[in-house]
Amino acid sequence: MEKRHQKPETPNFKAMAELRYQIRCFLRFSENAARQAGIEPQQHQLLLAVKGLPEGATPTVGVLAERMQLQHHSTVELIDRLVERGFLLRLRAIDDRRQVLVKLTRDGEKFLETLALHHLQELQSVGPTFVRVLQSLIKKSKLARDQRKHDPLDPKFTTNPRKETHHG
Repeated sequence: MEKRHQKPETPNFKAMAELRYQIRCFLRFSENAARQAGIEPQQHQLLLAVKGLPEGATPTVGVLAERMQLQHHSTVELIDRLVERGFLLRLRAIDDRRQVLVKLTRDGEKFLETLALHHLQELQSVGPTFVRVLQSLIKKSKLARDQRKHDPLDPKFTTNPRKETHHG
């Protein structure tokens, strides 16, 4: 009698939808908080991108455009507005004078810190739900991945781990 293989796990659409909803709610909160503080959401995101660059990353327009997922010229416009507000400075790199670096000013640091405190309060409120939904999806994806590893109908599945050899 032939064993029936298990049907692969189906994606948990409710959890995916809930995760998307939780992310969107937080983003909406962030956008509103930025506007209430007197800044456009993308300007807030750029300040955060400058402050939160990974170790060793250089705060150039190109790097910031990548972090923001924006075109170079759009990033330059955001930088221009934040320089006008006194939140950012443009500096020339010492080793390559053609390279323009972006740096937060003291006012930019203070402004960003105030907004960050509001965001942390919101995360304390919504964070547990967000984490629970995310953990549920991660657990489900691991189960599905493990199941695929042992699925005899999956073309990558093999019962014979030895490599085939050809003798001539």
